[in-house]
Amino acid sequence: MSTAAPQISDGYLISTHPGNGSEVGRFAVDDAESVAKAVARARDAQTWWANLGFTQRRKLLLECRAEMARRIKDLVRLIRAETGKSVNDAFTEVAGCFENLAWAPKNARRVLGPRRRRGSLSMIDHSAYVEYRPYGVVAVIGPWNYPMYTVMGSVVYALAAGNTVVLKPSEYTPAVGQWLADVIDEVVGRPIVTVVHGLGETGAALCESEVDKIAFTGSVPTARKVAMAAAKRLIPVLIEGGGKDAAIVDVDADLDKTAEQLLWGAFTNAGQTCIGYERAYVPESIATELIDKLVKQATGIKVGDGEDAQIGPITMPRQIDVIAAHIDDALNRGATAVVGGREAVQPPYVHPTILVDVPEDSRAVTEETFGPVLVVNTVADAEEGLRRANATEYGLGGAVFGKRNAMSLARRMRSGMTSINSGFAFAGLPSLPFGGVGSSGYGRAHGDDGLREFAVVKSIAKRRAPGVIPVFSLNRKASHNKLIERIITFGSGKPRPRR
Repeated sequence: MSTAAPQISDGYLISTHPGNGSEVGRFAVDDAESVAKAVARARDAQTWWANLGFTQRRKLLLECRAEMARRIKDLVRLIRAETGKSVNDAFTEVAGCFENLAWAPKNARRVLGPRRRRGSLSMIDHSAYVEYRPYGVVAVIGPWNYPMYTVMGSVVYALAAGNTVVLKPSEYTPAVGQWLADVIDEVVGRPIVTVVHGLGETGAALCESEVDKIAFTGSVPTARKVAMAAAKRLIPVLIEGGGKDAAIVDVDADLDKTAEQLLWGAFTNAGQTCIGYERAYVPESIATELIDKLVKQATGIKVGDGEDAQIGPITMPRQIDVIAAHIDDALNRGATAVVGGREAVQPPYVHPTILVDVPEDSRAVTEETFGPVLVVNTVADAEEGLRRANATEYGLGGAVFGKRNAMSLARRMRSGMTSINSGFAFAGLPSLPFGGVGSSGYGRAHGDDGLREFAVVKSIAKRRAPGVIPVFSLNRKASHNKLIERIITFGSGKPRPRR
């Protein structure tokens, strides 16, 4: 039994379960012409949606949330059917969705509402204002590993800001994306979220269409293509391009809890998590004890697609070859598998694997594995662990386990997000911006920054009184310039004494 790649048959995209190959649904493939029509429908709906204002948009989006909550079991079943996730992993994803679905509309007015800014002494006759306007139509290109959570991080923030959305879900998870749009359409009654389906060609057509911004989550090579397409029309793009996240363990960490959180962060969703832990750096003085705890806790993890499984199948077939190649490369170069190893690769599943003493230039350390594989390497101390953790082109998330120096290490980790003594908790807090640096992308979803990501800043200056100084006039006199000079001198403070 093996996972099946998405198939196109008679113009329809066929979605299947990655574990058993059963059909989940069929969706008409959109070409460039139908993509353009979808964007046009979204454009028509956008003016109406923006004119509703923050209060009415909040009301409707929270009604969408309530309706989705009523159907939560259907959503969990659908996510499991298309991704193969375990029950726990599916509920974890859904919980994150609902946090953002509430937070964005409830905070949109506070973050994006018009506000007055301070003026200046030389322009005391003017008032200053800032407003945040929606871009218009936002293209959201979603991933397959978290088809609801990641998509929601862009969709609901774009909607709360007054945009409409054209969503291109992954070809591996089209049913989840369609479910989201259908529920919103039932509640709102307007196409504020329109879905287009297909393979890479459909995504390319969407990027080249008349959208006003693109939010993309996916591989680094594809992210570069998306950014180039956006650059042709000089439209902004939000990119999350994956990661190679590391965990640093300090000598004063609680090792039992650290082991539990490391295993969850590495193996949840079968390791198919861009912010999952793929590397762990442990001081030599505690390495043996922590590795023993990791092995003990990892033993007995259940893999399969049953209701009691803890790890499901690998969703994307070709990723199995990548995972196997990383394990082989590490073992061939002297690493030791204390859990799993070559025999862990049993398509469509990969069983948990823990590799120790892996060379730092091996593929398992330098490239994104995206599977249930954790590299544990010993270091002299946490400072060396930090240097190794930062020695990567990626910079998405990360973790620190410890007490006294944990915050210092977290601040110096080259990443957009870091958690301390937990799994990737930053992903569960909707007020925290989500995004990375380096090859992990740029821009932010979630939080205040995530709302501003989908709004254009509009500055307004308003004359409120007769001008004392005719700054903007060809009739300014020498006396006016002397007054300007006095204002500048007055506001500059005392000069340093000359030596």
